[in-house]
Order: sequence, then C-alpha cells, then structure tokens
Amino acid sequence: MSDKISRRTAIGTTFKVSLAAFGGFAFTSNFKEKSLGKQKNAPALPMRISLNTSTLLHYKIPVDEQIAMVAEAGFTGIELWMSDIKTYLENGGKAEDLKDKLQSHQLTLENIIGFSKWCSDDEEERKKAVDHLREEMLITAALGGEFIAAPVQGISVLDRTKYDAYADRYNAILKLGDETGVTPLIELWGMGALHKVADCAQIVIATGHPKAAMLLDFYHVHRGGNDWDTINILNGKRLPVIHMNDYPAVPSYDKLKDSDRVLPGEGVCPFNEIIPRLYDAGFRGGFSVELFNKGYWETMDAKTLLKHSYQKTFAVVEKALAKTKY
Repeated sequence: MSDKISRRTAIGTTFKVSLAAFGGFAFTSNFKEKSLGKQKNAPALPMRISLNTSTLLHYKIPVDEQIAMVAEAGFTGIELWMSDIKTYLENGGKAEDLKDKLQSHQLTLENIIGFSKWCSDDEEERKKAVDHLREEMLITAALGGEFIAAPVQGISVLDRTKYDAYADRYNAILKLGDETGVTPLIELWGMGALHKVADCAQIVIATGHPKAAMLLDFYHVHRGGNDWDTINILNGKRLPVIHMNDYPAVPSYDKLKDSDRVLPGEGVCPFNEIIPRLYDAGFRGGFSVELFNKGYWETMDAKTLLKHSYQKTFAVVEKALAKTKY
C-alpha cells in the first residue's frame, strides 16, 4: 500500500449495517482457477489472478464501476478500498447492491483495504482505532468479505522487547473478527515499523489465535530487506492473498518508493523461484495486482492498464508454474 495514502484520515461517518446483509453469501476459494476468465479453453491456474483497486486510484472510478471493469478485464478476484466503499455509501449506495454486483460478476472479494491505528502505544488512540475497525469489519461483512487489511500503524519503530504486547493487540482485533466474521490480516510494509517477515511471523504465532494470518506483498518483502530463500517456511494455506507487483534493479531496495512498483515481469523479482516455493508451501489464494505507478497512469487509460495488469500477471504465474503438476 502507498506510504503516502496510508496516512489519509479515514472518514468518520458511522454506517448502520442491516443484519440481513450478513446472510446467504460465502466466498469460496476456487483453487483450480479459470484465470483467463470468460475465454474458452483457458488454461487453469491454481491461484486466482486478482486486482487491488489502488491500481485504479488515479482514475477516480466509483467502486461499483470498478467491480464491473475488473471482471471484464478477466480478473476473478478483487480488493476494494474502504474509502471508496464509504464514499459510495455516503452518496446513497447500499452495501447489498455491491455484494450483488460482486456475485453477478463472479468475483472473489479477496480483502478490504483499510487503515487503523490498532497497534498504537497510546491506549486511548488504540481504543478508538479498534472501534473504527469494528465499524469497517461490519461493512466488509455486509459485502460478503472475509478479510480486512491491518497494517501496523500507530508505532514508528518496532520494539523487539514487546512482541507479546504486539501479539495481544493483534489478538484483540482478531477477536473482533470472531464477532464480525471478518479476519484482520496483519500487513507487512517494507518501509514501516513491521517490515521483516520474521517479526510478522513471530507476532502472528504469539497470538495463539487459529485465524491469525499475514498479508504479504512482493514489493514490500523486497523493500524490507527480506530473503526470499526462506519464504516457503510459511504455511501458504494460511495466506489468503498476496499483493502482486514487480520492482526495478535500481535504486537499491532501501531507496525504493511505492511509485517505483512495476507490472509483473517488467522488473527483477525472481518470480520463477518464489511462486513455485509458495505453491509448494500450500498457497492457493489470490495474487492481487497492486500498483501506484504514475507513469502508467499518465500513459494508459484505466481499461488498458487493467488489460496489461491481467495479462502480464497471468503470464508470469503461468511461466513460473510451467514445471509444476497441479
């Protein structure tokens, strides 16, 4: 996610969510994915090809239109931004209409992108953030979603003597997930306080919660100075979605910015090594394209960028798994 955008203040309006919105819809993980969408005789992939709508941020497209465009481009999963959903609801839209649109387009709602200072060292700030997150979880549930992003905000530096405290804070919002049916995914940011996969894993394990899980990103794992060689130590079955992008050889990893992310296959990420490791570790979730590249925004319209995002991602995943029997 964008380090700049993440600091935006979330809309404080409280939304009343009808209990009826929680009924009757469960997203399934179609591991043998028809990843070329509506094309006939399309080859199957064991992961979904999805889109994080950050990729469309520049075009200011209403969330209901985003859903239709993403499906038409061939994607079978989507990550929506809570800020876009709230704008839609504030303007008179209904959560059940978005849910119906997701269903009619056969899109898996991979995750909702929201921001909350649930990990703050300030107890009062943390309490307000947890209340805010509960509201956003209810909205997510009304759309039929099962996951919401939970980047570690509210602290600037991770104190490694406080793993237990961080685990307690994460466990507190996991319990919100038990109430709402929406699991918060602790998210690693390459330039943030939580930028090491090992730290992320330790916090997740320390919660002792059966649904504790993390949200990884190819760019952020690299940006945080992590080693890809041990990524398959993780249980891939517990990773519902991974943000998909590529990164250039220069500048060095510690100098990269969010806007440096490029389409899969246009950078130097060793997908041919990493994706098979993730597959062997059990990952069968969604690879969700997440970009903030101004160069693309200035040279492509939204449909063209969606087309390239889908086709390049499919090609990268297909090539990486070419020797894998699935």
